[in-house]
Amino acid sequence: MNYAIAQTACRACGGQLGASFCELGSMAVSNSYLAPDADLDAEARFPLHAVVCDACRLVQLDTIVDARGIFSDYAYFSSASASWLAHARHFCDAMTERLALDHDSLVIEVASNDGYLLRNFVAAGIPCLGIEPAANVAEVARAHGVPTEVAFLGRDSAAALVRQLGRHANLVIANNVLAHVPDVNDFIAGLAQLAGAHGMVSIEAPQLLTLVDGVQFDTIYHEHYAYWSLLAMERALARHGLYVVDLERLPTHGGSMRVLACATPMVLPSDRVRSLRAEEAARGLDNDAFYAGFDQRVKAVLEGFRSWLSASHAAGKRIAAYGAAAKGNTFLNAAGTGAGDILAVADRSPGKIGRLLPGSHIPVLTPEAMLALAPDCILILPWNIADEIVTLLRTAGFHGELVTAVPELRYY
Repeated sequence: MNYAIAQTACRACGGQLGASFCELGSMAVSNSYLAPDADLDAEARFPLHAVVCDACRLVQLDTIVDARGIFSDYAYFSSASASWLAHARHFCDAMTERLALDHDSLVIEVASNDGYLLRNFVAAGIPCLGIEPAANVAEVARAHGVPTEVAFLGRDSAAALVRQLGRHANLVIANNVLAHVPDVNDFIAGLAQLAGAHGMVSIEAPQLLTLVDGVQFDTIYHEHYAYWSLLAMERALARHGLYVVDLERLPTHGGSMRVLACATPMVLPSDRVRSLRAEEAARGLDNDAFYAGFDQRVKAVLEGFRSWLSASHAAGKRIAAYGAAAKGNTFLNAAGTGAGDILAVADRSPGKIGRLLPGSHIPVLTPEAMLALAPDCILILPWNIADEIVTLLRTAGFHGELVTAVPELRYY
């Protein structure tokens, strides 16, 4: 059972929550998929509104849905995307070389999901450990030979784990999880505990600049409690003795940053860190003007999609979708789209097939079952991996329209 708490202060610095960034109304939780026989009228909905902290400039939700209700039994499996597996493999190879990791090292990944990333270290003979709060997902990781603890990371759980292991980690990985933690300070303190005085912390997070530039409002959902700029992240990390020494801009999730931080402030930040700092300053991320007007741009995207959907239906076209991703659920619910508009959504994740999307209640099928419905057009919801999905669908013999809708309608 989920519950929600309205926030009256910034969860990172305690400052005043100020300017509105994106108001999406009341929505179902994006990864809370429903059984076909569920009581749809009883589905919980919560406010989805992102605001900006006046002090540290962290963009965050002003209503927090209980994390344990969301993540204790999770429907997202990282291994479902081939491109994401390749991204993880390249990261492991690069960090192994950079930190000279070997059989005497220790790598810990927080929110390690189904072991998609740590499998690479296991294969290389580098000791590793996953920390994953969803027991159902952790079980899959263990089945693939990845040692995994079922836990939420925080200051106390990290200290206990260090005592149990008798050492700190050489590398602590927190990929696409910082947005998912309601208690930011407890979580970052846990990362610092795991790394100790000499370990490196690697954090990947979608970048606020690209979210704004690409009108990526669909990446706003209840499981994402915060939306990170380098400005806000450096301030949050520094409170716990972690200092950013390098970063890399990544194409993943529509535009992300990989931040490397450690407990040694004497290490000078790289040119790439200084470059992004300067870019954010020039764009005015420390001022309210940068955040104004985003809602209007969101409305324009939604109006364009609704017009396309209406015209397609008027022409007698049968429309399906691909990718039961959380971002797709935000998009469909913000657009007011339901089962009467979309035949079905295809997905390969075993935790989603046979269930209904939250909010819209569109059924989730295997790709083969969706294609058997003979749609004329397929809406690709995870636009960040659209090229991969286009290749899959064309290879499967689909010759109809393929389209994405963010930041505007695009045909493939």
